[in-house]
Amino acid sequence: MKKLWLIFAQTTTVGLAVWFLVALLHPDWLPGRTAPPQEVVTVKSSEPQSASASGMASYRGAAHRAMPAVVNIYTAKETKLSHPLLNDPAFRRFFDDRLDGDEAQRTSSLGSGVIVSHDGYIVTNNHVVESADEIQVALADGRTAEARLIGTDPETDLAVIRIELPNLPTVAFADDSRAEIGDVVLAIGNPFGVGQTVTMGIISATKRTQLGINTFENFIQTDAAINPGNSGGALIDAHGDLLGINTAIYSRTGGSLGIGFAIPASSVKQVMEALIKEGSVVRGWLGVEPQDVTEELASSFKLKQARGALVAGVVRGSPADTAGLKPGDIVLAIGGQEVGDTLAMLNLIAALKPDQQVDIRLFRDGRELTLPVKIGKRPTFRQP
Repeated sequence: MKKLWLIFAQTTTVGLAVWFLVALLHPDWLPGRTAPPQEVVTVKSSEPQSASASGMASYRGAAHRAMPAVVNIYTAKETKLSHPLLNDPAFRRFFDDRLDGDEAQRTSSLGSGVIVSHDGYIVTNNHVVESADEIQVALADGRTAEARLIGTDPETDLAVIRIELPNLPTVAFADDSRAEIGDVVLAIGNPFGVGQTVTMGIISATKRTQLGINTFENFIQTDAAINPGNSGGALIDAHGDLLGINTAIYSRTGGSLGIGFAIPASSVKQVMEALIKEGSVVRGWLGVEPQDVTEELASSFKLKQARGALVAGVVRGSPADTAGLKPGDIVLAIGGQEVGDTLAMLNLIAALKPDQQVDIRLFRDGRELTLPVKIGKRPTFRQP
């Protein structure tokens, strides 16, 4: 009996040990037990991202869509160098005519551009192609072509050139009115001539004005690295659409300090269409020298609050002169739209068509009055 009890105890111990191991390593082998369901994690993101091979977030889709449409632009022009001593009669007499004439030198520069139509139209900066005798365009696929200048607009620093090649890649325009601070952007260009390069950043600010870069300013500010050679290149959104044209940076060294500026796509499209259709951009012109109204000026003119634009001067024979505007007038509204400052006044007038009749509301001698004005055509030179 004692022997049977010993065998039973040993068998029970071994059975419990086997059951413990099975329950620990393979609980699904036990009757009535199933493996717990795997946890499913769903990640939601408002940013359009694509997954890379390693599973990390990537903007390769946006870059690959836009990069083929961004081109490198090489320009060349001939300049004449003249030493100031050549204007000295004694110096010229001493050297006879051996130094007669100016020395010609050919200079070159580089920049970037964006193909915006299958017809070969390319948008870039005016300062990239300004005064160029020759414009060469190199595509990302290795093709090259000589470009023809269609038109320039120095007041926005935009220009349109054209090449004739088949099967050209293009980039679509984005709706820049929906761009917000913090949105991810990519800058594509040819910095320092090293080749096509993509840098990433965010939108740091919108509607940047009064920077003294262009006459008409409404910049998108970004911290995406923009360096010399990036001018005229694309600033794209996370979808790969054209959000703006990179045009300038704030720098004390010539390199990127994280403050770059791009011309919004809406302005680019408007100027581009005008240049293609007319060869130039036609803007309205009033012919005044405006000045911001400070609190001190508002108090001295007995204006309740600092608003509008003070007329500091009037161009003789201009539409303003003909309509009766005088220095000391404060422009409060143009065509029913309030004038907040001189920049707002400039933009409102520029948006009007030449020969268009509008009413201008003024503050003069302590009271408001309205004058009808026939808008003129803005001269090609920079005029306030």
